[in-house]
Amino acid sequence: MVFSSLLFLFRFLPAILLVYYIVPHRFRNLVLLIFSLAFYAWGEPIYIILMLASILISYTGGILVDRFKQIEKMKAAKWALIISCVAGLSLLAFFKYAGFAFETVNSLTGAEIAMLNIALPIGISFYTFQMLSYTIDVYRGEAAVQKNLISFGAYVTMFPQLIAGPIVQYKTIDTQLRTRTETAEQFAEGIHRFMIGLSKKVLIANNAGALWDTIQASTYSEVPVLTAWMGLAAYTFQIYFDFSAYSDMAIGLGRMFGFRFLENFNYPYISKSITEFWRRWHISLGTWFREYVYIPLGGNRVSKWRHIRNILVVWLLTGIWHGASWNFLIWGIYYGVLLLAEKFVFGKYLQKLPALFQHIYCMIFVMLGWNLFVFENMGQGIEFLKSLFGFYGQGFLNTQTVYLLYNNMALLILCIFGSTQLPSKFGKWLSAKLAGNEIVLAAVKNTFYIGVFLLSIAWLVDATFNPFLYFRF
Repeated sequence: MVFSSLLFLFRFLPAILLVYYIVPHRFRNLVLLIFSLAFYAWGEPIYIILMLASILISYTGGILVDRFKQIEKMKAAKWALIISCVAGLSLLAFFKYAGFAFETVNSLTGAEIAMLNIALPIGISFYTFQMLSYTIDVYRGEAAVQKNLISFGAYVTMFPQLIAGPIVQYKTIDTQLRTRTETAEQFAEGIHRFMIGLSKKVLIANNAGALWDTIQASTYSEVPVLTAWMGLAAYTFQIYFDFSAYSDMAIGLGRMFGFRFLENFNYPYISKSITEFWRRWHISLGTWFREYVYIPLGGNRVSKWRHIRNILVVWLLTGIWHGASWNFLIWGIYYGVLLLAEKFVFGKYLQKLPALFQHIYCMIFVMLGWNLFVFENMGQGIEFLKSLFGFYGQGFLNTQTVYLLYNNMALLILCIFGSTQLPSKFGKWLSAKLAGNEIVLAAVKNTFYIGVFLLSIAWLVDATFNPFLYFRF
C-alpha cells in the first residue's frame, strides 16, 4: 500500500483517523501500532515477524542499557548496547547484503555458492536505523528509556514514516509519544502538507519518471546529447519530487496524529556546492550518519588524514545504505571524493565564482551522480554516460529530441520552478497581500489545495502502479 493510492486515500486513512479520534488518548498509540502493522502487512505479511523481532530486540536492549546504567555497571550497559546493535545490523545485513556478498564471492573466486533469493523487506534500512539511534541515545543519556512496549512499537512502526522515512530519532518525538495534543489547526496543516506531497508525487514525479523511462529505453549509442541530458534531468527531478513528496506526506500525516517530524529536504537543487547539497538533501540520513558515525569517529577534531578517513567511511556507508550493488558503493565514494575536494582543494576558489557558475557546477555533478545511482548495471551506466558527452558521434539533437522537448517543456519548467523557493515565496507574498481579509485568503488556499487534490485523484483513477523510488532502499 502506498500513500498515492485510492485504497490508502479513501479506505485506510479515513478508517485509522476515525478510530484514532474516537478512542481515549491513552489508547491512541495502540491504534497507531495496530494500523501501522496492518499497513506494513498489506504488502508483505511474512516480514511482520521480522519487524516484531527487531522491535523486541531494541526494546529489550534499551531496558537493559538503562538498568545497568542505573546500578552503575557501565561495562555491562555497553555490552547490552553492542549486542542490541549487532543483532539489528545483522538482520539488516542478512536480508539486504547477503545476496550481494555471495554474488561477489562467486564472481571473484569462481565458487558456486547458492543464492538465497530473499526479497528485501520494505523499509528495513529506515526502521533499523531508527531503533539503533534509540538504543544509542539511551546509552548516551540523550533519551529516556521507553518501558511501554506499545509506545515503543508505535514509534518503530508508525506508518507515515515507516517505509521511506524520514528517519525519526526517538529523542525528537519522545515527549510526543508520551503526551501530545492534537488540534484542529495542526490537523489542517497536516492535510495541506499531505496534499502538496501527493500532487508532487502524482503530477510531477510520475510524469518526469515517464519521460526518463522513454529515454532510458532507447539505444544509448543513438541517443543525441541533448536527449540524453533531458533524460538525466527528468530522472534528477523524478527522484527529488518522488522522495520529497513522500517526506511531505509523512510529515503531513504525522501532524494529523499530533506528531511533528523534522524536515527532510530544504530545496537541495538551489545549492551552490556539493557540501551545501548534502546539507539540504535527505537531512535525516545525513544527521544520522553525522551523530552516530562521523562524530564518534572523531569528526573534524582529529588529524587531517583521520578527518579524510572519517569522511570516506561515512560516504562509503551512505552509498552501501542505499543498496547492495557496486553502483551505490561507487556513488558513495564519488560524493566522498567530491566533498573532500571541495574542503581541501578548490572550495575556497569555488566560493569566489559568481553564484550562477557555482550553481551550474553543483547541478552538473549532482546529475552525474544520479547517472551512477540509477544504473545498477554499471555497463549500462557507462554507455549512458558516453551518450551524455557525445562519445558515439550521435549528434546534439534530432527530430525525437525536438518532439520530446516540445511535449515536455511545460513539465520541465514546472520541475525547475517547483524545486526552488519561488512557490513558497509566492505563497507568503499572497498571504501577506490578503492578510486583512481572512475569508478571501481561506477561500484562495482551500481552492488551491482542493484543486491539486482533485487533479491528483483524477490522475490516480487512470494510473497504473506508481511506487515510491525509495521503497527499494
